[in-house]
Amino acid sequence: MPSLCSPARADNPAIDDAAALARGSMRLFYDLGYSCVCELILANGRRADVAALGRKGELAMVEVKSGIADFRADQKWPDYLEFCDAFYFAVSPRFPREVLPEGPGLIVADAYGGAILREPEWRKMSAARRKAVTLRFAHCAATRLGRV
Repeated sequence: MPSLCSPARADNPAIDDAAALARGSMRLFYDLGYSCVCELILANGRRADVAALGRKGELAMVEVKSGIADFRADQKWPDYLEFCDAFYFAVSPRFPREVLPEGPGLIVADAYGGAILREPEWRKMSAARRKAVTLRFAHCAATRLGRV
């Protein structure tokens, strides 16, 4: 399966939608002063669609949902909560938002940007967990830059 941040593919519209939502979410976080990577693999083996690191070390994660079937089939999102300070769902404007749980933040996005419609509850991670996730983020970003 191609990366969420890879170019869109005409043969699979669901991948195109997920890629567009990831790009739009990243552009939103860049505008807010964050640095982002997609598909950050966490210590529990889960892969965050978008991880965003703020200037003060705050960590946000975004789970992209390209449609209702994607949301219903994938209920792993609670596994990300211990690895971030804030957790968001990113959906398209067409997504039925009433099916999403209340606690996480909500981003509505397209390929060109996004808007936060609901802020999540911010939970401060422990210092040891923050260091581990930040080092994983840095290693991932440096490795990808080195490959370019």
